[in-house]
Amino acid sequence: MSDALALAVDLGGTKVESALVDAEGTVVSGSRFREPTGPELSSDELASAVRSAILASLTTLGDPGRLIGVGIGSAGPITESLGLVSPLNLPAWRDYPLKALAEETVPGVPATLRMDGLCIALAEHWVGAAQGYANVMGMIVSTGIGGGLILHGNTVSGPTGNAGHIGHVEVAGFDDPCKCGGIGCVEAIASGPNTARWARAQGWTGETGEDLATSYRNGDEIAIAAVERSGRAIGQAIASATALVDLEVVAIGGGFSQVSPDLFDHIRAAIARRAEFGFVTKVTVVPSGLSSDGPLVGAAALVHRAETVS
Repeated sequence: MSDALALAVDLGGTKVESALVDAEGTVVSGSRFREPTGPELSSDELASAVRSAILASLTTLGDPGRLIGVGIGSAGPITESLGLVSPLNLPAWRDYPLKALAEETVPGVPATLRMDGLCIALAEHWVGAAQGYANVMGMIVSTGIGGGLILHGNTVSGPTGNAGHIGHVEVAGFDDPCKCGGIGCVEAIASGPNTARWARAQGWTGETGEDLATSYRNGDEIAIAAVERSGRAIGQAIASATALVDLEVVAIGGGFSQVSPDLFDHIRAAIARRAEFGFVTKVTVVPSGLSSDGPLVGAAALVHRAETVS
């Protein structure tokens, strides 16, 4: 149906959002709602937040016959086949049945659950910076770092649903401990909160990624070093991923990806060090072609672009 709508849900470590998205990848005006999440919330409180966001979006639906599916993008890890989520930054939810919760909240409408990074890849491939490419990685650089893969035009999620989880690829030359148990994971180094944490350890007096961006613009030497360090780690991870699966383009969104345009220069410089491997250095790294609607557009693509979802 040309007027069909998907209900998109994006669950992350600080918020859950819900919106209606049309078949062109546009978020329907007035349908977007947000509820806070966070590591301090209980399981019931997280479930209530998800329900509240979904129900608020549904109040704007009008004709219920237009709703053809629910698409859910969740921070990982997930268990795709069972519809379970265990977001690293939401400890109250381990193997939580998020897909079932959505289907109970929107009875009679099928739900599809995938990792949020894969949804970002879908969004970029559909209406963003990766249009026209068949081998794509989408990345989120924000509170955490996530990723997802499209290879030969189709999503790749693996047997559990966690393929493309680049935030937990370890990069050489770093020893930052990660909540997953690894050492030197790119999320532990280059996410917004962890970049700010490293800067504070060097004597910087700010608190947040937004503060760091301000300090960077003002020429603060520690902030400049922190952004360079994060860009180098992200670039090393992308170079390794490209060596593994021969990517053409990587589109990066998320709040901390906007800390400075220089972040992308540092990412590209780290990739360029693989000078003898043209199939690695060919990869194009670009900012997201989407607004902050990207995660919701990607969740909706699970419904509207179901033919590309493996």
